[in-house]
Amino acid sequence: MRIYMQTLHSAEQPLRYYHLHLQPDLLSGWNLVRESGIQGSRGQVTKEHFEERDEAERTLIKRRDMQLKRGYRVVFREGAPRDLNN
Repeated sequence: MRIYMQTLHSAEQPLRYYHLHLQPDLLSGWNLVRESGIQGSRGQVTKEHFEERDEAERTLIKRRDMQLKRGYRVVFREGAPRDLNN
């Protein structure tokens, strides 16, 4: 599952991105990988580990909603869960 978000383009602010990626790990858990930064430059990457996929999906949706409130817009999504309608 993957969600890629960007801010709206403006002359005052550089274009920023926020990328959420959910992936299984080798020991039957799940990792939520978050990458953010200025478009065209190297971003900051953080990972969170979860034992259950449902918990990882809830956190992904929560993080997405936080970024939507900050002015980001979903540009691309892949493998969306049931309640990822925004």
